[in-house]
Amino acid sequence: MAEAKQTQPSRVHATINLDSPGKQTGDLMLKWSDNTVPLGYHPIAIVSLRGSDGPTVLLLGGTHGDEFEGPAAILRLAERLDPSQIAGQIIMIPALNAPAVASSSRVSPLDGQNLNRAFPGDPDGGPTAMLAHYVETVLMPRVDAVIDLHSGGKASVFAPCALASRCADPKLTKANLDLANAFGLPQIWVLGAHNDNRSVNAAAERAGVPMIATELGGGGNITPEIVDAAETGLMRCLTELGLLEGSSGIGTPPRQVEIASPHDSLYAPENGLFDRYVCAGQEVQAGDLAGHLRFPDNPGRPALKLNFPNSGFVLAHGNRGMVCRGDLLALVAQNASKGD
Repeated sequence: MAEAKQTQPSRVHATINLDSPGKQTGDLMLKWSDNTVPLGYHPIAIVSLRGSDGPTVLLLGGTHGDEFEGPAAILRLAERLDPSQIAGQIIMIPALNAPAVASSSRVSPLDGQNLNRAFPGDPDGGPTAMLAHYVETVLMPRVDAVIDLHSGGKASVFAPCALASRCADPKLTKANLDLANAFGLPQIWVLGAHNDNRSVNAAAERAGVPMIATELGGGGNITPEIVDAAETGLMRCLTELGLLEGSSGIGTPPRQVEIASPHDSLYAPENGLFDRYVCAGQEVQAGDLAGHLRFPDNPGRPALKLNFPNSGFVLAHGNRGMVCRGDLLALVAQNASKGD
């Protein structure tokens, strides 16, 4: 069924011609008849910068609508770059899930769906599935690389990292890792068995296109130094891919980490107030105290000590004070294996 859907034309259309030279700004027209927009379309801004001959790169931000560092970095580039500087084409969609970005929501307010769990999409589905289908069937086939900028959103804070997928094709794996290295963040989170086949990463792998994502801090706001690093990382990647002149300035390869087991991470065992003692970016040992779970509705109850089950690197911590059973408190990674 999924393959059949991929042969159907997209219901999303661009107001600009992606084959035209120069700088263009316009919309992706996401037509979804609801009470707010019964006959018009939900606009998703798109920018094309096309210069001389060269590769085409797709830059995505706002796949989740409460992650603002990526949109900020891409908008900086849209203002900064001119087609005369570019050998190739840069397609920028700063707020891919525009309805979600407008409402500061991780998922789309139009249908409650998570865009990064909607691929390969469906032209006959809801608005999120329609948008995923457009990216996978219209944009992916015309590009040579993809960068999808994420952060922790309101729910979590990450140690800044680039994400690269291990693929069945070792050449594609190497291209992903090379691109992540060029981005220049301190860590590369290597995605293997824990990668989701409904993500942008998986869509790029199906298309055979080198692709990285990022996690750029988080908290549902803007951290200036992290957006600066993202802007620099994008420029380095565009240089490394040959769209911009100069040297990408690749230095010491970043540390590579992976989620070896979900049992290394820490989740809330029950509802309460998590008094956290560690932050993303710290090394921890098995048995280290992660924090105390306290109970504001029952001050006489002793706090519950929460310890790390295994040693590792805290890739992310949860950003909520009051937590519910099952909430992520700390995402713990290990050094990535080299054999895959």
